[in-house]
Amino acid sequence: MVKIAPSILSADFARLGCDVKALDSAGADWIHIDVMDGHFVPNLTFGPVIVESIRSYTQKTFDVHLMMTNPENFITSFAKAGADYITVHLEAQSNIEYLISLIKKEGKKVGLSICPSTPVAKLEPFIPLIDLVLIMSVEPGFGGQTFQEKALEKIVSVKELIGKKHVLVSVDGGINQITAPACKLAGADILVAGSYIFKKKPYAIQIQQLKEG
Repeated sequence: MVKIAPSILSADFARLGCDVKALDSAGADWIHIDVMDGHFVPNLTFGPVIVESIRSYTQKTFDVHLMMTNPENFITSFAKAGADYITVHLEAQSNIEYLISLIKKEGKKVGLSICPSTPVAKLEPFIPLIDLVLIMSVEPGFGGQTFQEKALEKIVSVKELIGKKHVLVSVDGGINQITAPACKLAGADILVAGSYIFKKKPYAIQIQQLKEG
């Protein structure tokens, strides 16, 4: 069954730990943490201290998604804060192989994300080196955007590129009860959802709808 990774970008920041605990109880498989630097994307979100502060509220997998221009400056800090996966962008102004080596040095799983305009073929050299591909189905930086249908073709293409290798495919952006089934049919392993899950309580209802839809 597909895994659901709520994005806490849509959570109540005033009670973030309580929301993370509620997501755990509601059946979330992973917790997705969008880290924005105000440069790679025009927004600012979480630092390592916030990640460390919520780590004790759940044992679920933390996928820390670094939407940053120079993520190499923060990989160690987020690893120590409690990340399980650290996902960097192919479009970051950094040496991707170096970033991958840094993440592995910290003993963490490696994710590589691509924006909607980036061709899937650019992932090919890195597939043997990583554990996760995160396909952005919206432009990174803000929650609540509309799903871009071209992401479905990208999921299929990435699955073909991966072949029999043990690399997960995650999709982030505009995931709801309509787009989730299409992503699963295309081959997605993980669905990242923010606005749809947090729109009302209990969160378990929306999480289950995404799993079963």
